[in-house]
Amino acid sequence: MRKLIAPLLVGLIFGAGLAVSDMVNPARVLAFLDLAGQWDPTLAFVMAGALLPSAIAYLIRRRLRSPLLEARFHIPENRAVDPRLLGGAVLFGAGWGLVGFCPGPAISALSLGSWQPWPFVAAMFAGMLLHRLAMRQTPTVPALLLRNASDG
Repeated sequence: MRKLIAPLLVGLIFGAGLAVSDMVNPARVLAFLDLAGQWDPTLAFVMAGALLPSAIAYLIRRRLRSPLLEARFHIPENRAVDPRLLGGAVLFGAGWGLVGFCPGPAISALSLGSWQPWPFVAAMFAGMLLHRLAMRQTPTVPALLLRNASDG
């Protein structure tokens, strides 16, 4: 149970930040991507605002032997750009550009009571299940939702 508190707290803070910055509004994201129309720079400011705490966190991480709530850091070691990475990036970008949602804001938007994020989140989970099936892993919804909580 203790391993779930930190991710839940971080997720709530992240979701609140997305709601406060209105990044849960797909129209705002689509307006950012509309360079030839009525461009809205809000997303650029949100991204720039995320750089400072992220940079500070990476500086602090370099001085730590292990994280506070884990036995070790889980940092990807593979830096290769391969077809799977490129394909995933294209699918992510196409979905984001078509509907204005990416996973974090879509899940946060579920709490706002509108219907628009529900089809996106359903399609996202269906895609996750299909990927697991394609990779010959046993898909279960609780495992998808709690996979990071059980790591370590």
